[in-house]
Amino acid sequence: MGQLTTYQNYIDGQWSDSVSGETYTITNPAHKSQVLGRFQRSNNEDAVRAIEAARNALDGWASTPAPQRAAILFKALQLMEARGDELARSITIEEGKPIGDAMGEVKRSMNITEYAAGEGRRMFGNTTPSELPNTVAYTSRRPLGVVGIITPWNFPLAIPAWKIAPALICGNTLVFKPASATPMTAVALTKIFEDAGLPPGVLNLVTGPGGSVGNTIVDHPDVSGVSFTGSTEVGTALYTRATQTLKKVQAEMGGKNAVIVLEDADMDSALGGIVQGAFGSTGQRCTATSRVVVQESVYDAFMTELIERTSKLTVGDGLDPAMDIAPLSSQSQFNTVMEYIGIGAEEGATIAYGGNPRTEGDLDEGYYVEPTIFTNVDTNMRIAQEEIFGPVLTVFKAADLEEAVSITNNVKFGLSSSIYTMDIPQAFRYIDTVETGIVHVNSPTLGGEVHLPFGGMKESGVGTREQGTEAINFFTEPVTVYIDYSSAARA
Repeated sequence: MGQLTTYQNYIDGQWSDSVSGETYTITNPAHKSQVLGRFQRSNNEDAVRAIEAARNALDGWASTPAPQRAAILFKALQLMEARGDELARSITIEEGKPIGDAMGEVKRSMNITEYAAGEGRRMFGNTTPSELPNTVAYTSRRPLGVVGIITPWNFPLAIPAWKIAPALICGNTLVFKPASATPMTAVALTKIFEDAGLPPGVLNLVTGPGGSVGNTIVDHPDVSGVSFTGSTEVGTALYTRATQTLKKVQAEMGGKNAVIVLEDADMDSALGGIVQGAFGSTGQRCTATSRVVVQESVYDAFMTELIERTSKLTVGDGLDPAMDIAPLSSQSQFNTVMEYIGIGAEEGATIAYGGNPRTEGDLDEGYYVEPTIFTNVDTNMRIAQEEIFGPVLTVFKAADLEEAVSITNNVKFGLSSSIYTMDIPQAFRYIDTVETGIVHVNSPTLGGEVHLPFGGMKESGVGTREQGTEAINFFTEPVTVYIDYSSAARA
């Protein structure tokens, strides 16, 4: 076995150890004994150093013309493409997801970087007539300042990229704290921006626990904004804490996404989207399909085919492209999913498929669980209400669209939802009444396009949405300008 790599923080353009002198290790979720590297267990002093570096770099980066900032992002895009295979492998061995999903994550990161770079020539304001004579009125945008970027483990490349790229193009300087469980890909992304020519101090990476690093970012007076993705519990606490010092905050949080299947749906398309949405990436994404609401008249036929398709899914190491379902990301996540499966059974729901760990052969080296389907689920059960973040699907019956939408809305979350139907009037009634920020018709609940807003209602998110022009809105402050060019004094 080769020497274990020690990865460092990146502060003010230098790779350096934490002042704590402490490190921690991460392992491959497909092979528990495979240690991937040592990472800095940073503390509040490291976070303060990173904030100070970002503050010192702010004037220079903010005054750099946006098209010049864009040139660096375009260079980063080229490096992402050149290192795509390496990045995908890093994602899979660190987070666990199938290599095909990891390649998709790399592509999404490239898309958002390309889009953000293009905004360097579209940093538009508005010019408007004034009610006053001889007066020009217009708006412009300026960067927030120093921004904290706090990201989760399930998309260790894409979520950082879709925060960092728009923040940079807007002229902000950043302190980036990735999830403690997936710092390796964060290091690779930071190196890409370094190699693309980003000036020292503009992007700073600090790994370590949220209790010290994250809280310091949230509390520090020189930090003007925080962009967070993670659980609703942590996001709510972070939002409350940050807004006490009047920081601008966006928090993307949990989901409990439902698909409605009406009796006139294209069943082949619906089943394909549901299986992909529920079990792809091992169900570890905020837009995963967690619930299905099926019209009673087609319920039995739907369930037969759903179980048949689910039974054909392959489970194994995500580096094997033949695998459909890879391990859960950690022992903690494995324990959580197995606990919820036990809770569902105790609450009286029926396990129609799966429900067990997979430990045969080499699978005992990782955190594997069968794709699991629950039926006879009451809407008040915990498995119907709480985000499980694993390959667990709950199925409900509904008499009609009205009841199906009622079941869909009967959760505290409101991120993504979908309906499969050929009835256009019913589809529009659904669009008008479902309580989610992302709505799909005849497509899965997953993902979204980088030029469109991403985010949810209710406890799925708070603050300005991510991606597209909404990202530019979050990472800038509008300035309204009045210029009086008359020579006479105002009365």
